[in-house]
Amino acid sequence: MNPITALIADDEEAPRAQLKAALQQAWPELELVAEAVNGVDAWDAFLEHEPQLCFLDIRMPGLSGIEVAQRIQGRAEVVFVTAYGDHALQAFEAGAVDYVMKPVDPARLAQTVARLKQRLQPAQAAPATPDMTALLAQLSQQLLPARRPAPMIQASIGKEVRLIPVEQVVYFESDARYTRVVYQDEAGPGEALIRTPLKELLAQLDEQQFWQVHRSVIVNHRHIASALRVDEGTMVLSLRGRSEKLPVSRHFQGLFKGQ
Repeated sequence: MNPITALIADDEEAPRAQLKAALQQAWPELELVAEAVNGVDAWDAFLEHEPQLCFLDIRMPGLSGIEVAQRIQGRAEVVFVTAYGDHALQAFEAGAVDYVMKPVDPARLAQTVARLKQRLQPAQAAPATPDMTALLAQLSQQLLPARRPAPMIQASIGKEVRLIPVEQVVYFESDARYTRVVYQDEAGPGEALIRTPLKELLAQLDEQQFWQVHRSVIVNHRHIASALRVDEGTMVLSLRGRSEKLPVSRHFQGLFKGQ
């Protein structure tokens, strides 16, 4: 039987180490596949390792634990880690969301582990419900400051640094060194390069307008013309007025469902 895999994300080293040690005691067979020090790295590690469990600190730089959970969308069991004994805990209980307090109490963690083991049984596995989606949105509003999307992208075009209004961006595509910005302005289509990694851009963009569809691609959904399922595991996007096709990885194919 394959071991259950987990990810831990906390921007503070001591609590992260304490949780790791407590989990090793409470669940020795659990395999920790990644540790992250902020929400951006946590989301990137989730896409890379696909863990079944994610222990997420609520308040982290870049993306909060709640924002990471919203992106996971029920593809893993989420346990929130918090130092705040406030009204949010009542919401967690009401929504059947697991949480552990800092510092970790072994007895409380044992209860969480027991519930997780039960839910990870094949018969118990289920995607996130609309109620869970609504709960995460409510918690985000209650606990986190409003995020203002970046209005401009500063990009290099030859020797020029151009300010590109973010609403003109068609899509972002990254490689090992740069992120390509493909945009459309009054003069026509254009391209530019920025050094900001795609995973960091996620925290600066409006997720209602810009959809991540692949680990290396974020697209402005207003420019999507159609999604084509090539085979069981392959999907590509066609864009309005453009010839290129953008890949959609398995994680994000659920964004495109016929009515």
